Amino acid sequence: MSGAGRESCKSSEMVKAAAHGFFDFIMKIKNVFDEIFSMENLYAALQDASRGRRYKWDVLIFNFDAWTNLKDLRDEIYAGKYRIDKYHLFYVNEPKKRLIMSISFRHRVVQWAIYRVLNPIFTKSYIEDSYGCINGRGALSAMKRLKYWVDQIGRKPGNWYFLKIDISKYFYRVSHRALKRILAKKIKDKRLLDLLYGIIDYDGQGFGLPLGAKPGETAPEDMLFDVGMPIGNLMSQTFANLYLDTLDQFCKRTLRIHYYIRYMDDVIILSDDKEQLKRWKGVIEEFVEKELELALNKKTCIHPVSQGIEFVGYRIWSTHVTIRKSSSLRIRRSLRGIARKYHDYEMTFEDADKRFQCYMGMLQHFDSHNLKTAILDEFVLTHGDRIFTAEEYEYIIGEPYEEG
Repeated sequence: MSGAGRESCKSSEMVKAAAHGFFDFIMKIKNVFDEIFSMENLYAALQDASRGRRYKWDVLIFNFDAWTNLKDLRDEIYAGKYRIDKYHLFYVNEPKKRLIMSISFRHRVVQWAIYRVLNPIFTKSYIEDSYGCINGRGALSAMKRLKYWVDQIGRKPGNWYFLKIDISKYFYRVSHRALKRILAKKIKDKRLLDLLYGIIDYDGQGFGLPLGAKPGETAPEDMLFDVGMPIGNLMSQTFANLYLDTLDQFCKRTLRIHYYIRYMDDVIILSDDKEQLKRWKGVIEEFVEKELELALNKKTCIHPVSQGIEFVGYRIWSTHVTIRKSSSLRIRRSLRGIARKYHDYEMTFEDADKRFQCYMGMLQHFDSHNLKTAILDEFVLTHGDRIFTAEEYEYIIGEPYEEG
């Protein structure tokens, strides 16, 4: 057998061994259904789901008789009759065209209830350098971690390279079969699994794209039912991290890669051995295809670290960090959206100010004087005129509305 053949067999054996052994060391999640759907957790989930949306009509209506609505929702879940009735579809173009699938408020409450209990358990098993949709591990933290590594290797001899791995149409191509297999290995609670499978296998609308298709070019009725997750859903974020945690564990535990970092479906690996990066790329590609039923896209590449690494909206060198122009434009558009929501009574001042301060804090970590100046010139919060219904008035003011 040739050297290339032996290398291929060896990588296949590594993939198989990892697939069989990943979950052996993980403590199984048992008997959490009653905790998730206790009235206490549902009420806390209601508060979480209402945050930043308290003036939305469906939120006002649900909160007007919150305890009764929560009890009805709980009874429906315990009777095994809970189903998501429909998704509201719309497109956004930031940072690229995406089909967003939104659910009604009562379903948001259910997903928050699940998230509040499951996500902290899942997060404990994640590797340290997994970022995105994890408390305390956002894009800024990911950038600072990679910058720390780039500073480290900048003081070492030799030429360093990075392997950038990007998964093709990740949210649109997640295999329902593989996702349910991962969940079944971690969760030993039949009632909870049945409910989660119902969310994953919703049959009223396909979430997936055919191979090679683009979101803006595929009609909703042509989307696939056995792959894909609805973008914009809280549980989709949780599932997305859990799904690629298997890749993290493979790269860290089996391949023993030291400089490995992932933010959602973007992975960066550093090495001073370009040939090693090529070998890792081949093994990872095989793992992604066979175990996760996904594919790498053409953005997957190997380049010198000296060129700067594009990651989570930044370009990172050992000497400095810059923000991509598309990211700065996205920040300004987001802040204009916040100002519009505040103007239309769809966001409180506290929530708007919190979002603003988050952006301003983020800008302190790179050269951003011109961007900060532009933001301070543009960002103004004013309320518009609006006539409230009696129900809205009573919920917001806390007193019954009296004419005159």
